[in-house]
Amino acid sequence: MKYMLLMQFSGAFDEFPPIHTWQPEEIRAHIGFMGDLNAKLIATGELVDAQGLGGPEQARIVRAGEGGRPVVTEGPFAETKEFLAGFWVVDVESAERAVEIAALASAAPGPGGRPVNMPIEVHPVMSAPPQDI
Repeated sequence: MKYMLLMQFSGAFDEFPPIHTWQPEEIRAHIGFMGDLNAKLIATGELVDAQGLGGPEQARIVRAGEGGRPVVTEGPFAETKEFLAGFWVVDVESAERAVEIAALASAAPGPGGRPVNMPIEVHPVMSAPPQDI
């Protein structure tokens, strides 16, 4: 079964400063950890995709306007306390394995090498609508 793991960053999560304020070696350690995790998931055949995402200042919210034309709201979103920092799509044998991978990702190192313990949401990827609809 496939699961999407969503890495959330929260401005209210003040235990760690924003990543752009970390020392270069701390950023390298964090990114290296994520690369190693992805390599392990590739080796086990569990990784479908993984990507880091741009911050809220690069995000756009789009709604359909009159006649279906896009109405775009640009960031930054000052009222936003949380944003999506990245994601994985994994194909695993069980929900427990997806949770295990999420915990591994959450333990990525931050400043001083301490685990950041960022929240990782685990969502099953639905392959089709239920048959009883």
